[in-house]
Amino acid sequence: MPPQQLPSLRTPPIAFAHRGGRAHGPDNALETFTRAAQMGATGLETDVWLSRDGHPMLDHDGVVWHRGLRRPFSSLTRERIGPEIPTLSEMYEACGTDLELSVDLKDPSAAPAVIGAARDAGAEDRLWLCSRHWDTLVDVRDSTTAKAVDSTRVRRMKEGPERHAAAMARSGIDAVNLPAKEWTGGLAALFHRFERLCFAWDVQHIRVATALREMGLDGLYGDHVDRLLAGIGTPAAPTVNSHMDACEQPSV
Repeated sequence: MPPQQLPSLRTPPIAFAHRGGRAHGPDNALETFTRAAQMGATGLETDVWLSRDGHPMLDHDGVVWHRGLRRPFSSLTRERIGPEIPTLSEMYEACGTDLELSVDLKDPSAAPAVIGAARDAGAEDRLWLCSRHWDTLVDVRDSTTAKAVDSTRVRRMKEGPERHAAAMARSGIDAVNLPAKEWTGGLAALFHRFERLCFAWDVQHIRVATALREMGLDGLYGDHVDRLLAGIGTPAAPTVNSHMDACEQPSV
């Protein structure tokens, strides 16, 4: 008898392509984002830093080699950073606005510019702002229809998960994002009791995605779009670079 699937607030869970689906192309590249969308991802994930002239730049580390030195994006204009690093507006132009978008605010000061770009694109309602710093999220929460996501770990919940969930609810934080290995069905049920969404990152295998779906999670982040979709029961659209290891093929 299959395990009972716990209730979730979002069914099926959002399949977020981590850094655009880095198993299928370069991190945070427009071509990778586009490929993930074509494969059937229902969400994209990226990291954001602000350039000196105020552009939200999509990159994990937020530094670039310039004149022989590693320079932070905050010290360079968008033009100096170079065309290989896309802006958030360029991502929307390339991929459209139908997908959920999870943005890791590596630079907390980028939040207003990220919200502005999403609003201009008509995608603010599908924007998820992620940070481990609650102040950043709470400061902008009342000024946007975007969702706020607490990216954390269980060990950082010094007051315990139940009080943490209660504090999230009071502060208007919509979701908690934990490493996949830290989730249990009981923990998901606890956060759902406070009507907080449950996300998991580092979901790299079908069996892990399936287990998390059965726990009732609402969003999964992984590098392999095809594995995420297979795990939640949605087949990926075939593309040239879509693949699964033989050991990861879903059972029939």
